[in-house]
Amino acid sequence: MAKESPNQLVSVSLNDVTSNVGVLGLMGFGLTTVLLNLHNAGFYPLNTMIVGMGIFMGALAQIIAGILEWKKNNTFGTLAFTSYGLFWLSLVFVWLMPATATVAAPTGGAMSAYFFMWGLFTLVMFIGTLKANRALQVVFFTLALLFFLLSAEKGGVEIGPFLGYEGIFCGLSAVYTSLAQVLNEMYGKVVLPIGPVGGAEH
Repeated sequence: MAKESPNQLVSVSLNDVTSNVGVLGLMGFGLTTVLLNLHNAGFYPLNTMIVGMGIFMGALAQIIAGILEWKKNNTFGTLAFTSYGLFWLSLVFVWLMPATATVAAPTGGAMSAYFFMWGLFTLVMFIGTLKANRALQVVFFTLALLFFLLSAEKGGVEIGPFLGYEGIFCGLSAVYTSLAQVLNEMYGKVVLPIGPVGGAEH
């Protein structure tokens, strides 16, 4: 009988039984985006509710989701959720730090560049969603558009409340995509369609 080599490699396959953490990231992004863009549409001024949502749901929830997507070997989810979580932290920092009188508030040109780079990043991420589902494609396309509109507005282009309404739609599309996945999983059938690309929808 052949003797086993002590250096023989053993292959182990692990079955991932963890839940879909993407729904947390999408909900954190969606709720915060809707509330911020209600402000952009003129319904109320910037306030601590938006700042609190930005820090906790916009930032913390998405960063947690991104870290857990890394554990699930989801490169796209890792980059998307951690990046947008850190976006919200950076945006809150930009809002609050000038009040300390230690850092100057950014100029309109600086904020235009800030939003343009986030729009460029999101546009490339949108290309990645073409391998995912229609609902996610809507989220990323409208988000890229939102960033470019914000960039244009900060650059001096008069856009008006349309900017806020577009952002509300973007946020609601993320909320829909999150809840659709939750309900479809709970009921084991399509309750809210997300339009999968090349696969069965559950």
